[in-house]
Amino acid sequence: MINLISLYALPFIILVILTVGIIKKVPIYEEFTDGAKDGFKVAVDIIPYLVAIIVCISMFRASGAMDLIAKMFSPVLNIFNIPVDSVPLMITRSLSGSATLGLFSDIAHKFGPDAYVTKLCAVIVGSSETTFYVLSVYFGSIGIKKFRYALLVGLLADAVGIIGAILVCSYFFI
Repeated sequence: MINLISLYALPFIILVILTVGIIKKVPIYEEFTDGAKDGFKVAVDIIPYLVAIIVCISMFRASGAMDLIAKMFSPVLNIFNIPVDSVPLMITRSLSGSATLGLFSDIAHKFGPDAYVTKLCAVIVGSSETTFYVLSVYFGSIGIKKFRYALLVGLLADAVGIIGAILVCSYFFI
């Protein structure tokens, strides 16, 4: 039943939008192209924010700081059965989704799909958000400059997601 609903949901929504537009005599194609123009303007406006975050992540990874942080915390991580290889993913998750997926792909290829570290990283990816990306792109696209509290709440939510992932995975997989 779910497969049938998911198969026809999007065409149904599109058909409803077109039907309502025709009934209300809205110039559908013109409205669509105006929306596309606005979307292109937003994309151009957020390019500086995207470039800044990509450069920062690249510099952080290339400097070796990520590996240094992982090695520094390894004694504490061992106490809680947290693999050291998962630390770079925990660090980059708040910064960039694509960097996190790249790290996750490396971990999955290196350790295999059944390894604890792979399962932990998969749960972390699913239970946290790319906070800095969201703030820079979404807030930057509409011109919000002061996002101090949103940053605090986003990072707190990421920390709760990561801690929750660790607890759940240690309960189910160890």
